[in-house]
Amino acid sequence: MKGSLTNKDHFLSIGVMSGTSLDGLDLAAAEIRYNEGSWQFNLLHATSISYNEKWEERLKQAPVMSGEELTRLHFKYGKYIAKQVRKFVDSNKLMPDLIASHGHTVFHQPDEGFTLQIGSGEVIAKTTGIRTIADFRTGDVALGGQGAPLVPVGDRLLFSEYDFCLNLGGFANISFKNNGNHIAFDICPVNIVLNPLAEKFGLKFDKDGELGRQGKVDNNLLEQLNSLTFYSEKHPKSLGREWVEKYVLPILQNSPVSDKNKLRTFYEHIAIHIAASVSGKGKMLVTGGGAFNRFLIERIKAHCPVEIIIPEKELIEFKEALVFAFLGVLRWLGIDNCLASVTGASRNNSSGVVYLP
Repeated sequence: MKGSLTNKDHFLSIGVMSGTSLDGLDLAAAEIRYNEGSWQFNLLHATSISYNEKWEERLKQAPVMSGEELTRLHFKYGKYIAKQVRKFVDSNKLMPDLIASHGHTVFHQPDEGFTLQIGSGEVIAKTTGIRTIADFRTGDVALGGQGAPLVPVGDRLLFSEYDFCLNLGGFANISFKNNGNHIAFDICPVNIVLNPLAEKFGLKFDKDGELGRQGKVDNNLLEQLNSLTFYSEKHPKSLGREWVEKYVLPILQNSPVSDKNKLRTFYEHIAIHIAASVSGKGKMLVTGGGAFNRFLIERIKAHCPVEIIIPEKELIEFKEALVFAFLGVLRWLGIDNCLASVTGASRNNSSGVVYLP
């Protein structure tokens, strides 16, 4: 274990993840073990805590808050995370070595040299009494990287039996090996666009894609979406809420087609760009909330040449939280958890800030 700071070979880590789609706080307790030259995991317990209306609105408003309001939210949200983790730990009678908290992304503009995930690691550590690692993205951004995606380290070391790993959350991102390097990048928006379209019909999300299935593809709208310059850019590249608001939402808002047809067209847009990101044959592991969307998976299968593997429900829902539990262990050991081939940083690095209780 190069870079190890301890002679331990196994750790109990709590991964904490809040996605851009605001569907809740994911907690995963995982035993991470280093054995005979390889990393292994055992997902012991996992849960998702839905945000109540108050917290959902706070997080939604975070990007337009004043500096004082945002700072207050950063500390309050840290307290909220700490409370949920403490309940989770106590109810499952766990004795974790560490908490690895991604926080909630408010700003992500790595090309401008900054990113912000709120949820104070100091507050989490002091409130829970458990060593906490947070702020995973800023170290990579400081080295000129995108600070994203971070999950590919877990894909490479924990899920190496798959040729591709696709996550369908607020955004779609993919990782795979290419000529000895691990490549990963954000592909396109998914639930960050699908959910607001579903809300126009009084639904929080489009269950199984049934609304989208009823619509028709509008070729003019599809062409406008497909011609966005991001899709012709080479990796490393990542997406944030700001990009969606600046480029995608105006196209959808200015289109004269019905909301149902917008939804159907966006499903096709997603499937086309996922297929364009995959070359050759092999097996692709698909996780994240979008993996439950039957129509979306049907459209991806219609376009993609690879075998689509949908794992058990727990891994679909909690793979990202599990991987953050793993990234926290790597950071504590001083082992690289950000790959320059993925993020475009000047070098591989071990990112994350350690807070002691």
